[in-house]
Amino acid sequence: MSDPLVWLPFDPSHLEAAVGELPRGLRFEVVDPTEHVPDSVEDVRFYVAPYQMGPAVGDVLPRMSSLEVVQVLSAGVDNVRDRVPDGVLLCNGRGIHDTSTAELTLALVLASLRDVPGMVRDQDARRWNTRWRPALADKRVLLVGYGAIGRAIEQRLLPFETEVVRVARTARQEETGPVHGFDELPTLLPEADVVVLICPLTDETRGLVDAAFLARMKDGALLVNMARGAVVETDALLAELRSERLTAAVDVVDTEPLPAESPWWDAPGLLVSPHVGGASSAMWPRAHRLVAEQLHRYAAGEPLHHQMTGAY
Repeated sequence: MSDPLVWLPFDPSHLEAAVGELPRGLRFEVVDPTEHVPDSVEDVRFYVAPYQMGPAVGDVLPRMSSLEVVQVLSAGVDNVRDRVPDGVLLCNGRGIHDTSTAELTLALVLASLRDVPGMVRDQDARRWNTRWRPALADKRVLLVGYGAIGRAIEQRLLPFETEVVRVARTARQEETGPVHGFDELPTLLPEADVVVLICPLTDETRGLVDAAFLARMKDGALLVNMARGAVVETDALLAELRSERLTAAVDVVDTEPLPAESPWWDAPGLLVSPHVGGASSAMWPRAHRLVAEQLHRYAAGEPLHHQMTGAY
């Protein structure tokens, strides 16, 4: 019997560089099935999907009759979860994007509060426009979602002399302090200066940020969406932005890429980044280390990390 076949979206040499040696007893092919599907598709046992947010990375799954593991390189799995066949283990990329996403979150918060977009427009117009803007210091920041990325964001917020309030699906106590449940949001929102969304997209969080949620936010508050576009009801947020009661920064939107005719482009008080939370030089070294460790565990018959469904 031949060694199990692994499809990788990058050269296997990156795995060796990450951990010192390639896992033994495995065969590797570098494949992007969104571009070309080789005849070996029926032999694939371990599929490391390309780093893409859309559903195309899952189109090949029905053809993988020998598949045992799908490893994605994103923290979220909403684009593939429902397409993974029964009995196949799905693992997410927990830890790959913590650093990159936390950095961009801080960049968007600071840029929005200090109006860096306005400074760029003034520079383009050769206009010297001195004015006061709010600081991040002394602000209360509500983190809606407190997984690995939420913790990484908190670690970067605290040196800016902020108060961080943690929220997750269910209340709990952690070493960092209390974590409030989603059911407490109505009482927490009116006291927050900045609300950061970093929760996974689930049936519970889809449309979580609706008109009622936004209405509870204090005047002048900033909403930052680092989660998924569908967590926010677009029309409700646009209405608040157009009234200039709230401001927002979003790395994700409900339709990506954002169409040229989208009203998001012209919304006042809105800063948009094109879903690049994980797209930095910090991503690939962490992705290579995670995949290498997962494959070593797979080759040794050990349980894999970050299992999202079933059990291998």
